[in-house]
Amino acid sequence: MEHTGVVLREKPRQGFAGLWNISFGFFGIQIGFALQNSNMSRVFQTLGSSIDDLPALWVAAPLTGLIVQPIIGHLSDRTWNRLGRRRPYFLTGAILAALSLLLMPLAPGFAAPLLFAAGMLWVLDASLNIAMEPFRAFVGDMLRTDQHAAGYAVQTAFIGAGAVVGSIFPFLLEHLGVSNVAPGGGIPDTVKWSFWAGGAALFAAVMWTIVTTREYSPQDMVAFGGEAAADEAQPLRALAAKSYTSIAVWIGTGIVAAAIVEPLELQKEIYLLAGLLVLYGVLSQVAIGMAKRGRPANMLSSIVGDFSGMPEVMKRLALVQFFSWSALFIMWINTTPVVTQYVFGSTDTASAAYNEGASWVNVLFTVYNGVAAVAALALLPWLSRRFGAVTTHSICLTVGAAGFLMLFAVRDAQVLLLAEVCIGVAWASILAMPYAILASNLPQAKLGIYMGLFNIFIVVPQLLVATVMGTIMQAFFPGEPVWTMLFAAASWLIAALAMRRVRAVL
Repeated sequence: MEHTGVVLREKPRQGFAGLWNISFGFFGIQIGFALQNSNMSRVFQTLGSSIDDLPALWVAAPLTGLIVQPIIGHLSDRTWNRLGRRRPYFLTGAILAALSLLLMPLAPGFAAPLLFAAGMLWVLDASLNIAMEPFRAFVGDMLRTDQHAAGYAVQTAFIGAGAVVGSIFPFLLEHLGVSNVAPGGGIPDTVKWSFWAGGAALFAAVMWTIVTTREYSPQDMVAFGGEAAADEAQPLRALAAKSYTSIAVWIGTGIVAAAIVEPLELQKEIYLLAGLLVLYGVLSQVAIGMAKRGRPANMLSSIVGDFSGMPEVMKRLALVQFFSWSALFIMWINTTPVVTQYVFGSTDTASAAYNEGASWVNVLFTVYNGVAAVAALALLPWLSRRFGAVTTHSICLTVGAAGFLMLFAVRDAQVLLLAEVCIGVAWASILAMPYAILASNLPQAKLGIYMGLFNIFIVVPQLLVATVMGTIMQAFFPGEPVWTMLFAAASWLIAALAMRRVRAVL
């Protein structure tokens, strides 16, 4: 369906086929994320990393998202070419992510395999973020307000389905006779073939959305009444009115964080967090200085200005996201060490028991993602109609916290499936409810940049987990990763309470 050339007055209501085509690319993107989330700790440990080093190696993933998503959001809001507004970024990200998945399993053949794998994780995550960020705004672009909840529910279903496919690949391949243990400490064939098949599936799914959809032209978007021309001067006015006090706080906090690493014997990764705080302070100083001197808008001033002037609903959801994603990153890093050590009784990465446990983690991740896919279409719409989007999200986060408490206390592999059901319900809500609320309460002309900035509150908690959690665990629970699941449960309970402060129209 071609939208350019005819100025429409209202976005057409999309049927199931339209909702399918708009979000099907996310199915492929999530296959990539699932392969990354469920296998990279295993790859790193196989290549010689210790449990204590895992957070530092994983820090590449959230850091790339922190940098990439606001930039891509800013650019995609201002893009219009033959491919459209968001689709050029879908294509670029898909190509780069597929290449990364092709190269990742070849790490043992390089002179520094662990370094190569960490570098490929960086490239893979950046590529997935390039493709993913515009998909969030794409749903808001293509759908009427009364279909936002349905659109993000379908997207969540594809996320869950893609994650099921990505997570179950090694387990299925093992049962088809593919070797799950590599001689000499290499990457098993189950993981290699999973990455290669996943790369092909990712590219094919994104291409489906690119081929089957046509974006509304800028003229159409204005005619719909939901997108006036963006006020480029507004971020500059907001920046020009700001003082330099907040800059001093950001820079000062970063300097203090760096200064206490050695005296308190903290993890070296905290230097990265300190550097990011100082960098943001410096960039804010530059942006505010340009605004006060009357310089025209540019990418830096627009991003910093929009971040400073976030709508109130976005600020309150940001706190919820912070604690929601803290728990998720804890889970992605630590589920493999917890399950292999406490349920399967092995920390030896070359042993059959460890690799059996690592494969079971893929099953567990498959369950929570599969539950999310079903819950997005069957449970969330019912809860949302009955209780509203805000209460629905709070309920689901509380259910998820119960799942983490089971991961902390249960030592039976089969019973852990129930824990993943609880986590899957929360995961479905995390992927759908905040974005549906934002799409219905944010200005359409800046949906890309605001969705990109919202990602900061997904990335920052992941960076904190990667830099601070290791210090906490070494100080209080050395060699006992199971305690991380208690932190995860507490994080989701706090997020559930914070959700009660959100006031939104949906």
